[in-house]
Amino acid sequence: MNGPKHKLCTKLSSTYLRKWWITIVIAVILLIAGVLVACEFSVLINAIVDRMIVLRPGTKTFGWWAKPPVEPRISLYVYNVTNADDFLSNGSKAIVDEVGPYVYSETWEKVNIVENDNGTLSYNLRKIYKFREDLSAGPEDDVVIVPNIPMLSATSQSKHAARFLRLAMASIMDILKIKPFVQVSVGQLLWGYEDPLLKLAKDVVPKEQKLPYEEFGLLYGKNGTSSDRVTVYTGSDDIKHYGVIDKFNGRTHLPHWTTNDCNRLDGTDGSIFPPHITKERMLEVYDKDLCRLLPLVYEREVDTPNDVPAYRFTPPEWVFADVDSHPDNMCYCPAGKPSCSPNGLFNVSLCQYDSPIMLSFPHFYLADDSLRTQVEGISPPTKEKHQFYFDVQPKTGTTLRVSARIQINLAVSQVFDIKQVANFPDIIFPILWFEEGIDALPNEVTDMMRFAEHIPPKIRIVLIVALCTLGLVLLLLATFCLIRNSHRQSTLHLEGSNYLATAQVDMNKKQNKDNAPTTRY
Repeated sequence: MNGPKHKLCTKLSSTYLRKWWITIVIAVILLIAGVLVACEFSVLINAIVDRMIVLRPGTKTFGWWAKPPVEPRISLYVYNVTNADDFLSNGSKAIVDEVGPYVYSETWEKVNIVENDNGTLSYNLRKIYKFREDLSAGPEDDVVIVPNIPMLSATSQSKHAARFLRLAMASIMDILKIKPFVQVSVGQLLWGYEDPLLKLAKDVVPKEQKLPYEEFGLLYGKNGTSSDRVTVYTGSDDIKHYGVIDKFNGRTHLPHWTTNDCNRLDGTDGSIFPPHITKERMLEVYDKDLCRLLPLVYEREVDTPNDVPAYRFTPPEWVFADVDSHPDNMCYCPAGKPSCSPNGLFNVSLCQYDSPIMLSFPHFYLADDSLRTQVEGISPPTKEKHQFYFDVQPKTGTTLRVSARIQINLAVSQVFDIKQVANFPDIIFPILWFEEGIDALPNEVTDMMRFAEHIPPKIRIVLIVALCTLGLVLLLLATFCLIRNSHRQSTLHLEGSNYLATAQVDMNKKQNKDNAPTTRY
């Protein structure tokens, strides 16, 4: 009599239980998804960033890389010698007056771009300089007195030559009326002027030994398209090599130094670095005029003008240290320890046709103070004005702000047999210093970086909270309903058992009554 009803109740109960068990499964899935988002969401975002920044022709990133939407500037400060005659005739300490800045805006563009099969791009760099008199201390026609670099380079190189060669050189310089100091305009010092020694060398030096220029200027031949062919990785095969130089003029290593490690070229040009930069990572920049890779180490977090967080990277203090302070720099002494540079200087003569050019930071920042005090008129260096730094967005590896500050010095050797320089002492003579870089990127670029930096973490938090909250609510609700249903089933089972027992008793009583004998009267 109760069989069909019992089956129906069992079926309904089974459907009810199945529904809440499915709810529990969904809740667990949501909780697991929340945990996965917490642990792996940044990996997904990094993969998206990696795909966005790869240098693929036709993409925005490629366009920004090929023709940066910025206006870099270079500001130059010349050390004008104010007592050249006294210095040479009386042995007085040289007095210099720092004049400047002379400011040039720059336009950068990578041209002749070729996509290679091995995930690299090859190009030539075009740099166009335009003088900004409105930002400068004076016109390019300002006249300065500076050391005669071609002459002093030639005399210093002749120091260990045969004596008759030095005497012959002195006679030639006497005939050509060449003096140790020249009076030139700022524009001539930078972009070139006719030098009698170079003109003579053009006529008498064998073709294979001739210098590749006919005039002398510190930036001679740099206003235009460079002949240097650069090959860099696009990041398509390995994002860790993004922007890294593969070859420079067909070379994978420099030919100058004593070890392969010091001859490496596998840095970037400084505009981009492989992404996901940590504070422990060392960045490396290669520039032909530096004659080496320049290492950069993390200094601190900084805020940029467009509210994009950045890491500041600067050269370590040991980068131009002497070998006694930093033995690893021994590889930059090709002729052994006697050829090593003093502390705070780097000898780039091997990249400058053997001219004794020494690089340092401005005002001999991080160098021995004795170098600064060899001449009068150079104020003590300060970190704020003379530090070299890159501000890099760590997630994308893009340089947001840079100030590349370098000083050019001439290492002069005294040569007694050449009367024109007989009184010119051994000295590191400062010529000029410059700072080149950018103050900020355009809004179009920084907006994307700000989005990549700020929005994904917020999305991650929202997803974690939403998934975990929903999963937890469903789990608690399902558990509560299952417990309540289990209690109800127990109650119904007990009530059903009591009902059956009562019914059985009533039935037994009725059967006993029916079976009892009837009494007749």
